[in-house]
Order: sequence, then structure tokens, then C-alpha cells
Amino acid sequence: MRSFMKSLLVTALVGTTAACESTIDVHGNAPPPERLEMVKIGHFTRDDVAGLLGTPSSTEPFGDDSWYYISSRFETWAFLAPKEIEREIVAIDFDRRGYVSDIRKLSLDAGKQVFMVDRETPTEGHDLGLLEQLLGNVGRFNTSRKSGPGGAPTGD
Repeated sequence: MRSFMKSLLVTALVGTTAACESTIDVHGNAPPPERLEMVKIGHFTRDDVAGLLGTPSSTEPFGDDSWYYISSRFETWAFLAPKEIEREIVAIDFDRRGYVSDIRKLSLDAGKQVFMVDRETPTEGHDLGLLEQLLGNVGRFNTSRKSGPGGAPTGD
């Protein structure tokens, strides 16, 4: 009976350990290297690049001068938060005529941490309390104007 309990305990430990294997998830659309090599600086337009590599993951917010193809790999252990273990960014820059002017490759090391600012922009006016919100319009109605069907002003 004692050896049965030991083997059951060992089996449970091995099963639990095997269940804690990490999972790898891939997000994004990195262009295949063989297709990326086909893009020639000064010869390919935006349409040529889109036809060969597909639409980009992101573009510049103000203008269409750079396209970004982004791909990331995340590793997840059991119930822990996913951790980004690899990132590949291909940035393709275009000149004013719309032709490729530069191709850059960036990795996870090139990223920078961006922190959000908690400041609020002040606005004019004041905060209304509950009572002011409920009773604020009492007595503010103009009864001297004529109204048409449904209470809409007639414009007279």
C-alpha cells in the first residue's frame, strides 16, 4: 500500500510539472525575408510594396512616409502574465514621390518604455453638485416665444 501511495504521488508531481509548460503566441505580420529582399530602394512604390508584402501593421500618424510591419512572440507560463520575448519591426520609409527610400529592421532592444502622464487639463466652469444638476433648469424656460407643433419654436 505504501509503494502505491509513493507512485501515485510521483505520478501527480510529474503530471503537474508537465502541465506547467509555457505556451508561445505569435502576433503581427512580419514579412518573409525572401520577399523583403525583393524590395529595392528607389525602384518600388507604395503600391509595389503593398502588393509584395501586404498592408502594414502601422503607418505614421501624420502622413504616409513610413510603413511598419510588426511581429511579436509572447511566452506564457501557466496563469502568469504573458512576456514579450521577441519583437521584429521592419520600417520602410518612402520619399516624396512615393518610392522606397530606406528599409530598417528593429528588434525588442530598440523599444523604449513610455509612461502615461496623470495630469488633467483644466477646463472652464465649475463642478455641479447633485442638487444643482437636478434643480438647475427650474425657472429658466422662456415662455414669451411662440412654439409650433411639438414645442419647437416657429421663428416668428
